Amino acid sequence: METLQFEIDVASKKELVWRAWTQTERITKWFAPAAHIDARPGGAFELFFDPVNRDHMCTKGCTFTLLEPMERLGFTWKGPDEFAEVMNKDESLTYVLVTLSEENGATKVVVEHSGWGEGSEWENARNWHEIAWKQVLGSLKSALESGEGELCCT
Repeated sequence: METLQFEIDVASKKELVWRAWTQTERITKWFAPAAHIDARPGGAFELFFDPVNRDHMCTKGCTFTLLEPMERLGFTWKGPDEFAEVMNKDESLTYVLVTLSEENGATKVVVEHSGWGEGSEWENARNWHEIAWKQVLGSLKSALESGEGELCCT
């Protein structure tokens, strides 16, 4: 299945956008209410959309696969519980690549989500993520430009 790709321009310095993705205290302002971020290859990229129950609606066990400071970061990804059987097992994790570049005083953020399998359940998961990533990037933009990010998927 085809890779999902999204772009958004954020009126913020690239360094601040980088930190928004790579620091626990910053990612919880716009992506998930709780997180464990250890920005190093193999380090944790764990988001907890229900902080009371850290075993559901989360990316527990996901890790950074790529870190090129201020340029690109990649991580493994799990979907919401409704797609756990199809995409949350170690052998079926998907991958997210985030690329940052400065253009005209803003930071362009490109998110590519790949590793989709075949079949109707995968298609449903991909369709769900197509909506969710748009919300996530809107929240990132809002949080960095006005300090009012809305957490995704809570």
